[in-house]
Amino acid sequence: MTVVNKPGNFSVVWRSPFANRLLVMCLATSVGAVTAAEHQPRPNRIENSLGIRMVLVPAGEFLMGSAETPQSLTQAYPLMEPERLTALADEAPVHRVRITKPFYMSQTEVTVGQFRQFLKASGYIPESIADGTGGYGYNPQYDPDRDGRGDLFQGRDPRYSWANPGFAQSDNHPVVNVTWHDAQALANWLSAKEGHRYRLPTEAEWEYAARAGTRTRYHSGDDPEAQAAVANTFDASAKPYWPKLQAHSLASRDGFAFTAPVGSYKPNAFGLYDMHGNVWEWTNDFHDDTYYSRSPVDDPQGPAEGSVYVRRGGSWHTWALYTRSSYRNWNTPQTRYTLLGIRLAMDAKP
Repeated sequence: MTVVNKPGNFSVVWRSPFANRLLVMCLATSVGAVTAAEHQPRPNRIENSLGIRMVLVPAGEFLMGSAETPQSLTQAYPLMEPERLTALADEAPVHRVRITKPFYMSQTEVTVGQFRQFLKASGYIPESIADGTGGYGYNPQYDPDRDGRGDLFQGRDPRYSWANPGFAQSDNHPVVNVTWHDAQALANWLSAKEGHRYRLPTEAEWEYAARAGTRTRYHSGDDPEAQAAVANTFDASAKPYWPKLQAHSLASRDGFAFTAPVGSYKPNAFGLYDMHGNVWEWTNDFHDDTYYSRSPVDDPQGPAEGSVYVRRGGSWHTWALYTRSSYRNWNTPQTRYTLLGIRLAMDAKP
């Protein structure tokens, strides 16, 4: 916190030529302190009390959404069923968005260790534990034919939570099985503790930050296979664990079958890691299929009401079509899942 002394706060009891000169010097020094404080640049990176590194994202403009046709997507993703491709209409129309103020974005997704520190310091109880229903977990013995998806995820079940998603995680892995309410609780606690406004990013801020000046499908380009250098997605490393889904894996290997430690791959041009893959990330916006057609140019905040919130970015178990910068997905705020985590935003003070 910067404290500035105002020139008007000086009082003089004894006057002499020397005292007058001293007063003038003090006034000049104080005015200089005000000017310096007013023009002090914002730091590009801030590390908070939980060890979450926040990166300054500059204000700017971009084109939000995608104009790709089902035909062009069929060529790029030939295994996708036509109904999956036609369901992408909520990515249109492409529209200009202006982010008028810089803001901070967490450099990585919130980790298991950081979330554990938050729970210990705040006393907050995550929803999967508080409501007694648990979360989801990977279980190779689970009958995948029960729902026909072959995804081997079991839940809700009290044995699964943020602390146990059914596969091994260290403190450096992204926390999963967290609800939208859990994410809000973390943001609110940090705001009260540190005097900065933490929050979930808007959907527009998220896509702007993910693209980092690009108009390609991914910040690494259009080729899905190129994601191996920048993202942990469903590829040859995960293929052996999912017999029924092997046809959808990329041929490349990112080295992880489940979550990867945050920051394991190359960042985008804004210095943000894992904007594609690893875990889906909650945003603050309600979802509406038609919102883009009426979205304001400046700092869109999403629909005024709704029942589901947008999540972005894809995960370690996500097919390449769904990890694109423009792809929109959503869940109810009570959803907790093995693929879903948190990335925070923070207002940049003037």
